[in-house]
Amino acid sequence: MASNSDSIYYVLTKIKHHPELVVGEKAQYINTISIFIKDSLKIADASFYFPDNRLMVNRLSYDFVAKNGDLLEGFFAKTHADKQNYHDVWATTSHVPQLRVYLLELSFE
Repeated sequence: MASNSDSIYYVLTKIKHHPELVVGEKAQYINTISIFIKDSLKIADASFYFPDNRLMVNRLSYDFVAKNGDLLEGFFAKTHADKQNYHDVWATTSHVPQLRVYLLELSFE
């Protein structure tokens, strides 16, 4: 089974290289970006990491944030944050079968 970090990395990388997978983005709060992705994207253990009609929330490890800062920075730039940096990144994931999308929300603290 892949780890949550592996799945998040995979999805973020896919979005970066294939923006056509994104069906919507919403910067609803100052420090978050919600991304809706076509659920046709193949994700390892998707039913576990993107549960149907339920939210799963995880803080990404400091190692993950440090190692993937360049990747995360592109998503941070889409928020309306007034701060120039962040220490923690929380990932909220879900599958919304009615809309045929996966939700990935990144919260930068």
